[in-house]
Amino acid sequence: MRTRACTEPRRRLCVLASWAAFLACARAEDACPPACACSRDSGTVSCDGASGLPARVPPWTSTLILRGGNVTTLRRGALAEANGSQLAALSLSANMIRAVEADAFAGLPHLRVLDLSHNRLERVSDGAFKGLWELRTLCLNQSIASPEAAAELAAALDAGELRGLHRLELAGNRLRSLPLAGLDALRLLHRLVLVNNSIRSLGREDVSVLERQRRTRVYLADNPFRCSACELEAFYWWLKNASQCPDGALLRCAEPESRRGLPVERLRAEDVDCLNQNLEAVSYVFLGIVLALIGLVFLMVLYLNRGGIKCWLNNIREACRDQMEVYHYRYEQDSDPRLANVAV
Repeated sequence: MRTRACTEPRRRLCVLASWAAFLACARAEDACPPACACSRDSGTVSCDGASGLPARVPPWTSTLILRGGNVTTLRRGALAEANGSQLAALSLSANMIRAVEADAFAGLPHLRVLDLSHNRLERVSDGAFKGLWELRTLCLNQSIASPEAAAELAAALDAGELRGLHRLELAGNRLRSLPLAGLDALRLLHRLVLVNNSIRSLGREDVSVLERQRRTRVYLADNPFRCSACELEAFYWWLKNASQCPDGALLRCAEPESRRGLPVERLRAEDVDCLNQNLEAVSYVFLGIVLALIGLVFLMVLYLNRGGIKCWLNNIREACRDQMEVYHYRYEQDSDPRLANVAV
């Protein structure tokens, strides 16, 4: 009886201690990361100016916002290690990110929104977006630092990992062409934002890709289009006949100087008729050839009649000289008053 009396309180203490330890661990997991603001009701964890990725986020986190930090490289599984498997939205804007390695977002199977805007991407691995099957929105505004990074991004988009992507934002990246290598793989893409880039023209290949993506709406305002006939013809007729460019009325010509500021949609059909331009160029060339032949014939005539022409010029010179002597003689008479009196 004495033994039972002694062991029963110990068991109760052990149970209480285990529950205390469990509650302590649960509280530690639910704890908000340092330098972050947490809202359990909305499932949001927001960290501004953090020195890196948080070591751990609460398990209830569905939206993680990391802005203004110093995260130069997104390494493999960086967010999965922070217990971010339940993330649905991830914002990593303005973090000076320069490289995205393969499987950087591994362990985030439910991620639907990814924002990498306002970074300086110089290297994007082919498998950077691997595992993001449910991603619907990808924002990369003002993030591409070089043409090489743009090519790598196109290859990463073409890897077939983002088949469910609906919205792709690439505004303000000084892109000179469409990321063609990746568009064919994005069959469900609804919106492609290419505003404020350096796109000067869209050739027939670009237009063909856009025509295959009929459900995609392309935004192209604030691009310096070169409105010369042969370069603009295919794009002009696509813009007129298709309804894939909602901001088509905002597109302006930047070149040539005579069409600067002119809306692309207001160009006439003959302004973009490449055949007419070629015929006009051929006509000018033909006219130049004819004038050159006429000039050559004229020179040949002059050369063959050089003797007669020389004699003719000499006769004209002698006649001019005699006429000038007569004028000179009359002038001397008129200028001398004594000769004038004698004449009277």
